[in-house]
Amino acid sequence: MTPRPPAGPVIRRICLVATEESGDRLGASLMKVLRQRLGDGVAFSGVGGRGMTREGLVSMFPIEELSIVGFTAVLQQLPKILRLIRGTADAIVSAQPDVLVIIDSPDFTQRVAKKVHACDAAIPIVNYVAPTVWAWRPGRARAMRFYVDHVLGLLPFEPEAFRRLGGPPCTYVGHPLIEQLATLRPNAAEQQRRDAKPPVLLVLPGSRRSEVARHIAIFGETLARLRAQNVAFEAVVPTTPHLEAAVRAGVANWPVTPQIVTAEAEKRAAFRNAHAALAKSGTVTLELAISGVPMVTAYRVGALEAFILRRIVNVQSVILANLVIGENVIPEFLQEACTADNLAPALVDLLSDGPIRARQVEAFNRLDGIMSTGAASPSVRAADVVLATMRKGRQGS
Repeated sequence: MTPRPPAGPVIRRICLVATEESGDRLGASLMKVLRQRLGDGVAFSGVGGRGMTREGLVSMFPIEELSIVGFTAVLQQLPKILRLIRGTADAIVSAQPDVLVIIDSPDFTQRVAKKVHACDAAIPIVNYVAPTVWAWRPGRARAMRFYVDHVLGLLPFEPEAFRRLGGPPCTYVGHPLIEQLATLRPNAAEQQRRDAKPPVLLVLPGSRRSEVARHIAIFGETLARLRAQNVAFEAVVPTTPHLEAAVRAGVANWPVTPQIVTAEAEKRAAFRNAHAALAKSGTVTLELAISGVPMVTAYRVGALEAFILRRIVNVQSVILANLVIGENVIPEFLQEACTADNLAPALVDLLSDGPIRARQVEAFNRLDGIMSTGAASPSVRAADVVLATMRKGRQGS
């Protein structure tokens, strides 16, 4: 697991650890800016996926080894996870980087950071994507002060949350979706389709196999209720290639035959054409909101996970877009409330052009101002903080 040494002279060594595709995309964009700033005299090592590999990182192990979802699955794989944490931390300490950047996946990356700091406190550590201390386990913020030098937040309220909870310095760098506005918002022709009949209804059951399994039958029953009420719509299901077979099997008994799209360009076009959405709670709610697509959200987890989450989550909404807007404009139906009886009437309100739909659209129009990062992109702002932390760490060591 020792990183491969780069060819030629190296001025800076930067370690990054990302174990999910979303983190890999953030890491790749950050690496691109860091290389622009530092030139060829920078070497990257750590853990990442295909995007970070293209930018020059040699990953210590394939991130697919950590594609583990659910408390039970994590417990079953715990020895393997602990071994990877130890090996990753040992390799980073051996590499003696100028800075370590841990990216999201806090259950893994925070443990790596703690072990690295315990072995070599001189290595500065930047946490890209703030852990959700504002939602649950707030004591993590104060604990992070002892091993994290700086936190990079994707959400505008996170710096104040970390200050209030006594955490390390936190800078709002912006959400990566800000860099994708041109692909998320409709042009004139697409706006016409968004307003035309029958309306395009996006159906988003989840980005993981377990989420698709829990939601797809309920979502199909919801569409059946709409069809029984003669509500017109054209269903589109954006998904990923590795979930396409599971989605096709899940929609086989639906009363309507949806269009299933997997290519990234087709998925973005579906967002730009959509009139409304039925979505599983998650980051996709913010993507829909930025796209200007009103939505109804739902989420189901296993009984054990629901029992635990109900006792530790401390937010008024689990919908990311609601939290950013600061107002519960998007309806959410969780666990026992996640039924076709609840979802279908809520969707009827959005497929028409009444006040409930208008309230969501008006709130979404405020997002640009709320999430603005000025002239600099999120990846540039993130690189600025990483480089400043690196320089400070080198001077203090």
